[in-house]
Amino acid sequence: MDEKIKTLQQWIDESSAIVFFGGAGVSTESGIPDFRSVDGLYNQKYAWPPEEILSRTFFDAKPEEFYRFYRDKMLCLDARPNAAHKKLAELEAAGKLRSVVTQNIDGLHQLAGSKRVWELHGSVHRNYCMRCRKPYSVEDIKDGTGVPKCSCGGTIKPDVVLYEEGLDSATLEGAVSDLRSADLLIIGGTSLAVYPAAGLINYYRGSRLVLINKSPTPYDDRAGLAINLPIGQVLGQIEVR
Repeated sequence: MDEKIKTLQQWIDESSAIVFFGGAGVSTESGIPDFRSVDGLYNQKYAWPPEEILSRTFFDAKPEEFYRFYRDKMLCLDARPNAAHKKLAELEAAGKLRSVVTQNIDGLHQLAGSKRVWELHGSVHRNYCMRCRKPYSVEDIKDGTGVPKCSCGGTIKPDVVLYEEGLDSATLEGAVSDLRSADLLIIGGTSLAVYPAAGLINYYRGSRLVLINKSPTPYDDRAGLAINLPIGQVLGQIEVR
């Protein structure tokens, strides 16, 4: 495995337009539960399965139940960036990393210092009134009870992409543009099972593809370098130079 880390270091040293594509595994090392891991939300018992609760149909029909689950399981505001988040921010500050494309909604990349982050599934830190579009903080949601209401009387919705909703077009366009022009793509902490997000990596046109995930993925055979270790453990060994 040491040889793989050395190869990764060499590729990073030789690159100047890196894009990082990350999933839930990047955040689990900060204590945020994964949906699909053995101990993730999909393996816990609720009155409804999480994928149903986190759908737009459920949000519209049963907003009280949605917010009970959302406050309890989706708002991990005490979580802090781990070694992966911090190293990516360092690489961006050094002019090596062009952007982070993430499926996570926790805002930990920005908390670590990353500036150019394409949040495919939105962010818990942004909330808005569905009637007048007035913005609200995540603390407004976390500290409240029941269905949060705007001063105008409208229902407040988190700016996260629920099941049955499409991805934001501007976010998609930005991510695709960066992926197309990247000279190194590092994919970390994702099983590449969630579409359409996972399909975005097909826009990468470079020759160096790195996959870092605790378990194998369907794309491992396409990668020039596949490392089956936690993403923080791997990136924590990388030097920024």
